[in-house]
Amino acid sequence: MRLLRGLPAVASGLLALPVALAGCTSFGESAEESAATSAAPTEAAAAPIEWSDCDARIQPLIEGQPGSERDIFFECGTTEVPIDYDEPGGATLPLFLFRAVPAGQTERIGSLVVNPGGPGGSGADAALGLALTLPEDVLRRFDIVGFDPRGVGLSTPVECIPAELKDELVAAEPRPTTAEQLDEVFALAGEVAEGCAEEYPDSLGTFNTVDTARDMDLLRESLGDEQLTYLGYSYGTTLGSTYAELFPDRVRAMVLDAAVDPDRDAIADAEANAAGFEEGFNAFAANCTGLIAGCPLGDDPRRFLEDLLTQAAQAPIPSSQEGETRQATPGVVLTAVQAALYDTASWPQLAQGLRAARDGDSTALFSLADQLTGRLDADTYSNLIDANIAINCADTEETVEETRVRELVAQWSQEYPLFGAGAAAGLYTCSVWEAERTPLPERDAAGSAPILVIGNAGDPVTPLPGAVDLAEDLESGVLLTWQGQGHTAYPKTDCVTAAVNAYLIDLVAPMDGLTCPA
Repeated sequence: MRLLRGLPAVASGLLALPVALAGCTSFGESAEESAATSAAPTEAAAAPIEWSDCDARIQPLIEGQPGSERDIFFECGTTEVPIDYDEPGGATLPLFLFRAVPAGQTERIGSLVVNPGGPGGSGADAALGLALTLPEDVLRRFDIVGFDPRGVGLSTPVECIPAELKDELVAAEPRPTTAEQLDEVFALAGEVAEGCAEEYPDSLGTFNTVDTARDMDLLRESLGDEQLTYLGYSYGTTLGSTYAELFPDRVRAMVLDAAVDPDRDAIADAEANAAGFEEGFNAFAANCTGLIAGCPLGDDPRRFLEDLLTQAAQAPIPSSQEGETRQATPGVVLTAVQAALYDTASWPQLAQGLRAARDGDSTALFSLADQLTGRLDADTYSNLIDANIAINCADTEETVEETRVRELVAQWSQEYPLFGAGAAAGLYTCSVWEAERTPLPERDAAGSAPILVIGNAGDPVTPLPGAVDLAEDLESGVLLTWQGQGHTAYPKTDCVTAAVNAYLIDLVAPMDGLTCPA
């Protein structure tokens, strides 16, 4: 069952960051156990942030990485937000924060709050990665601040899918086309929904984007910023545009990179996702066959992949990694392919990994797949999958019934041979979700400052039309297109970087419709 959709490659690749920081402070209470605060009964009040030095824990994690030589001080913190904004004076839950403070900020503007996407991606992890990669001009003006959204990472994480079941989800048939295979998909979706409803009988619906946007406004106030400066990737564009809809007068600058389309329904969104990954694989294949040294997959990478999927179905492929007992099924193979299509920098690893798997070693493919699904080590996952499903389902009231799923599987498996059936099957996930829903609002953010929306011509995860639609929907939306390949654009190219820097620092937005070359 392809439950994962749109999970971003973590900016820093440091998925173990929450584990390393777990002892920084106490934030292990469940939503039901958290104590009430003294917030006003009619309006939520911003709580102070309790910061602590976590520099000594971070430095070993980043040693040797590009950007680790930068003079940056790292802090961890927590703040409290209401569980239920209809009862702002009631029980609260703790949010985990991470702040990178560059030395020598002689021109400081404030905080740049970042979100990497998902939903389910760690904002703390993203802040660390971006502190090592963002341009120095930005670091001279901003602290880089990330928070794990409610239900994510170290912010009262929603954890209701056992590691064994996650392994099963990833390994499951990625292209379920027979009645029996689809019955298995529906059963797995039901098992996930039932388990999460049992674990969180009263609070599962609180993990939603609208309330996360409200949390972000309290965070802005706690940071001491009159207005929000924000950088959001992928799902982070949904969070950012929701914030702008709720609090348009509190937006200073907002960059929405790799925009999720706000106008498509669930079926149209899933089809665009399948088409995007199909086109992404075509781009990867064309690049591979064009290599001077020759493509490890021969002159027809798609045929190579199809043959490998058949091989893995007949006999799952072992790994040479010491202690690794998993074997790569077709589900693992296609998850690895999807993971690599997020970033062209992963294409060489994918090509070599597919070739190695053909020769009997799936180690590289597991490495890619584990990055996408949040698997940290043997039998341990982050809560990326749990949060992704919980938040996606809380954000919509749409359902797609079994009969319609079967129809779409039959159609899309022909139109999008690698990813169509899985995309269609994944539509069933939220149809059996047993929790309160808080649908996303329509978003025009009337009265907001200009909002910069970025889309890539070759984005397999959030195809370019999504950015076009979001920029058109936003009253003050400004569209920037990059003619590049992969997911997200900033700060990958000089043209995009210059435009974003000028906007973040000087509030000078580029001309609407600007196109940057690849």
